Amino acid sequence: MDLRIIKSPTPGTRSLLKHRIGVQSSECIDEADAIGLVQGRMIDMVCAADIAEKAVGVEVYDVRGVCPQHMTLLAIFGDTASVSDALGEIEKKLKEGMYNDYGQTY
Repeated sequence: MDLRIIKSPTPGTRSLLKHRIGVQSSECIDEADAIGLVQGRMIDMVCAADIAEKAVGVEVYDVRGVCPQHMTLLAIFGDTASVSDALGEIEKKLKEGMYNDYGQTY
């Protein structure tokens, strides 16, 4: 899985993501100080979205692509500290195997 953070995204970057997400206008996207990007297998992306939203006050969107799975990239919007914390939690919990035991609820 690949994780990246864009601090102080440009209007062009915001526009590109809004187009790929499929929204014309979004206060969250327009006002975010940072954007976290997470790319990987679909199963990991669903878990990553869950981890990010539970960890801190961020909003998560899937960025639509043209691959067979149609969901390979997540965009996480929020203030820089929250996005950074969300990415850290994703990396930590997936490495620890927190989502490997399908019999437990998190």
